[in-house]
Amino acid sequence: MSLCGDSGPAAVPRLRPRAAQMARRPELLCGAAILLGCAFLVALKVTCSRAKDVTMPAKLPVNFFSTRSPVIDLFRGQLDYADHLRQDSEIVLYFFYAPWCGQSIAAREEIEHVASRLSDQVLFVAVNCWWNQGKCRKQKHFFYFPVIHLYHRSFGPIEYKGPMSAVYIEKFVRRVMTPLLYISSRSKLLDFLSNYEPGVLGYFEFNASPQPPGYLTFFTSALHSLKKDYLGTIRFGVITDKHVAEEISLVHSGSVYLHRHVNTSLIYPNDIMNYTAENICKWALENREMLIRWLRPHGGKSLLLNNELKKGPALLIFIPYNPLAEIHPLLDEITKVALEYHNCNKSQAAEPDLQHLGDTDSPAFDSSVPDAHMKLSETFSITKSPCCNTVVLPQWHSISRTHNVCELCINQTLGVKPNKVHVPHCNFFEIEAALDSFYLQEHTFFQVISNTIECSNFLSFYSPFTYYTACCRTVNRHFLSFISSEKTIFQTPKVTFSSHGKKDDTQHSIPHIEDRNCFIPDLHSSGTTFTGLSCRTNKTLNLYLLDSNLFWIYAERLGASRSTHLKEFAAIVDLKEEVHYVLDQNQSLVGSTLENFIKNFSILYSPLKRHLVDDPSVHLHDQRVITEVTTNTFHQTVFLSEKNVLLLYYAQWCGFCASLNHIFIQLARLLPPDHFIVARIDITRNDLPWEFMTDRLPTVLIFPHRRKEQSVKFPEDFSVNLPNLLKFILHHSSFSSSELCTKECLHKDTVLQQGHISHLEREIQKLRSEISALHQAHDQLEAQLSEARREEHKLQQQKHTLEKQHKTLQLHSEQLQATYDQKNQELLAMAEKLQELADASENLLKENTLLRILVASREGKLQSQDEIKEPLQSEQMLSEDNSEVSTATDTLEDKRIVKIDTTETEHSSGNRTE
Repeated sequence: MSLCGDSGPAAVPRLRPRAAQMARRPELLCGAAILLGCAFLVALKVTCSRAKDVTMPAKLPVNFFSTRSPVIDLFRGQLDYADHLRQDSEIVLYFFYAPWCGQSIAAREEIEHVASRLSDQVLFVAVNCWWNQGKCRKQKHFFYFPVIHLYHRSFGPIEYKGPMSAVYIEKFVRRVMTPLLYISSRSKLLDFLSNYEPGVLGYFEFNASPQPPGYLTFFTSALHSLKKDYLGTIRFGVITDKHVAEEISLVHSGSVYLHRHVNTSLIYPNDIMNYTAENICKWALENREMLIRWLRPHGGKSLLLNNELKKGPALLIFIPYNPLAEIHPLLDEITKVALEYHNCNKSQAAEPDLQHLGDTDSPAFDSSVPDAHMKLSETFSITKSPCCNTVVLPQWHSISRTHNVCELCINQTLGVKPNKVHVPHCNFFEIEAALDSFYLQEHTFFQVISNTIECSNFLSFYSPFTYYTACCRTVNRHFLSFISSEKTIFQTPKVTFSSHGKKDDTQHSIPHIEDRNCFIPDLHSSGTTFTGLSCRTNKTLNLYLLDSNLFWIYAERLGASRSTHLKEFAAIVDLKEEVHYVLDQNQSLVGSTLENFIKNFSILYSPLKRHLVDDPSVHLHDQRVITEVTTNTFHQTVFLSEKNVLLLYYAQWCGFCASLNHIFIQLARLLPPDHFIVARIDITRNDLPWEFMTDRLPTVLIFPHRRKEQSVKFPEDFSVNLPNLLKFILHHSSFSSSELCTKECLHKDTVLQQGHISHLEREIQKLRSEISALHQAHDQLEAQLSEARREEHKLQQQKHTLEKQHKTLQLHSEQLQATYDQKNQELLAMAEKLQELADASENLLKENTLLRILVASREGKLQSQDEIKEPLQSEQMLSEDNSEVSTATDTLEDKRIVKIDTTETEHSSGNRTE
C-alpha cells in the first residue's frame, strides 16, 4: 500500500504500528528517506521550470528587406547558407545588420539602391547578426552596426568603412570588381598619371600566356590595398603594351612602378623585397605621395580630426563631390593648386624669403609698369628698398567692413642725394625701430573710407640718415585675398601725401602687397611666387578635402553660412596658435582664390583676419544702460570708441557674475555717458583674441581713452563693489580732450607748431638740394648720351667698311669656284682619253697573240709538206709564205708604232697643259 493511500483520523492508528515496525527495521527507514529526497528534487525541478517560463521568449525575426528587393535577406542569421551562396558568385557583398539599429535602417535604402544597379554583377546578401539563435550571432562579434564585407572570389573579407551613402558604396564595390585599370595606349597612361591620387603600374606581357608570371600577385596586391585603405587612395593599373611601358622606363615583364608627382617615382625593388602581394601593398602605402587627403568622419566618437590637425596648420576645403561622376572640374583645379604648392623642384630660382614677395624690384613689376617704376624711383627709394613689412592697423569698422593696411619701408640716405644701401637681409633692430616710430604716429595714418593711397615719410629717431615711408589705404575684408578679378578699385589709384610727410604731385603709386596682384596682372599670372611655397615658409599647410554633401555641419561650425545654396567653403585651422581663418564665401572657390588665400596665410605678417564665433542672438539696444558686446562689435565698442570703456567678462553659468548686475547698473548711471561706456561680454558664446582672454570669471577690465592698448585688470584681491569700482575707474581712466586748455598747454602747442614749421622748412631745403642733384645727374646723362651717339656713328662706319670687304671676298670666291669647275672638266676629258688608250693596248695584245698562233700553225704545215714534196718546191713555197707573213707583220707593226707615237704625243701635250 502507498503511504499516502489513506487519510483522516482513521489512518493515524494504522501508522503507529508501522512506525514501530520501521523503528525495529532500520532498512525501511533509510528507504523512506531516499524516497522523500527524490520527491523533493522532482518538486524543486518542477518549480524551477515554472520560474523560467515566466520570461517571454524572443519573437521570431521577420524580413528586413522587401521580398521584391534584389538583396537576399537571411533574417534568421543563416551564415552557413550565406557562405554556400558565395561559392557560386565572383563578387559578394555581405550586409550585417541589427533590426533595431537606426543606422542599419537608414542604410537599408542605400543598399537597395546600389543592388538595383549592380545586382547583375554582384550578389547582395543581408544577414541578421542580432538574433540569438542564428549562427551569425554565435560566430561574429561586431561592436557596431551595420557592417559591410565584400568578397572577390576567395579573397576577403574587405570591410567597407566609408559613408553609408549609395554613391560611395557603389564606387567602392566597383573598385573591388575591377581593382586594376588596363592601360593600353599612351593617352590612357597620361590620364592615369595626371590623377591626383597615387598610382601603381605593373607591366605584364600577355602574349606568352593568358596569365603572365606575377600578374595574379599584382592583382591580389590591389585587393590588399582596398582592404587596408578603405578610401581607395591608391589606384592600380596594368600596362599591356611594351612601347607604352617604355614611357615610364618599364622594360621587363612583371615590373611595378609607383608614380609620384613631386618626389621621384619608384620601381619595386625585386632584389631587396620578395615579390608578394603583401609586400607590394606595404611598399606602395609606405612610399605613396599624399598631396591632398580626404577626411570622412564616420559620425561617432573619433580622433580623426584631432590627429590630423595636430600635424600642423590645415586647409580644409569643402566641396560637393560625386564619386561616380566622370569629371570633377573643381577637384582638378584644387589638385593643380596642391601640385603648385608642393612643387619645390621648380621653385629653386624663385625668391627665397616670403617677406620679399612684395618687393617691387621683381621682374614682374619691371615688365608690367616700367614708367611708374621709373618715376617712383626718382621720387623716393621705396621701390628699391629691400626692407618692407606689411602692417595692419587695429581699427575696425563693422558697418563698412574696412580697415587700414600699410606697407612700411626703410629708406637710407647719405648726405643730400639718396643712395640705395645694399644689405643682404633686413635688420631686425631696424624693423623694430621703424615699427615703434610708426605706431607712435598711428593715428595719422587712419582713414575712414578713402579710395586713395596715402604715402608719408617720417624721420627715424635714431639716425639722421634714415627715414621711413608708409603707404596706407582702406581695404575691404574680401580684398585681402588678392582677388585679381576685383580690379575696379585698383585700376587708377590716387596717391596723396599727408601733411606730416613729403609732398609730391606724382599720380603713380606703389602697389601695396595686398593690392599688387590686382595692380600688376603679370605678377599674378606668372605663378612664380606660389610654386613651391610649401618649401619656402615655416607655415606649411596640410590640404584636406571634405564632401560638403555629407559634412557641411563641420563647415557651419567653422563659420560657413547656413543659408548658402552652393556648398563650397574653405578655412585654415591652426591648432597650435588656436586661430582659424575663413575664406570669404562671396568669392568663388577657384584656383586663384585658393592660391591667394594660401599666400596671405604664408606671409610673415599675414593680413588675414582671424575668424571669431559671434553670438547671433544678441541685438543692440540704444536704451540699455549696459552695452552688450559681441565678437563683431568688440573692436568698434572698445578700441574705436572715444570714451573710457569698462568691460565685464561673464558667462551664463556663472552665478556670481549675475549677482554683480545691479552693481554695474548703478555704476553705469553714476558715470557720465559722454566719457564712459559700461559693457559686458559673454565669453562662452563669443570668441576674443587670445591677448584678451581670461581664465577667471568674473573679470573686469578698463580700457582708458587714447590708451586702449594699456588696459588694466581689476585687482583680484579687492572685492567687487561700487566704491572699489569707482576708485579703480577714476585712477586708471583718462578724460576727454575737450576740456579747456591751460596756459601751459597753449605754450606747449605753440612750441610744437614752431617745431613742425622748422621741420617743414628743413624738409623743403632738402627737397631743393635733391632737385639740384637731380639736375646735375640729368646733365651727366646728356653727356653720356652724346658720347653714345658718337660711338654709334663710328660703329656705322665700321659696318659699311666691313660690308665692302665682304662683297670683295664674295667676288674672289666666285672666281675661284669658276676656275675649279674648269679644271675639273679638263681632268674628266683626260681620264676618258686614257681609258681609250688602255682599250687600244688591249686590242693590240690580242692581235699579237693571234699572229703568233698563226705563225706556229704555218710552220707545222711547212714541215709536213717538206716530208712529201721536194726540197726545192718546199723552199719556194716557204719563201713565198715568208714574204706574205713578213708583209702582214710589217703592216701590223707599223700600225702599232703609229698608235704608240700618237699616245705619247697626247700625253706630252696633257703634261704641258697641267
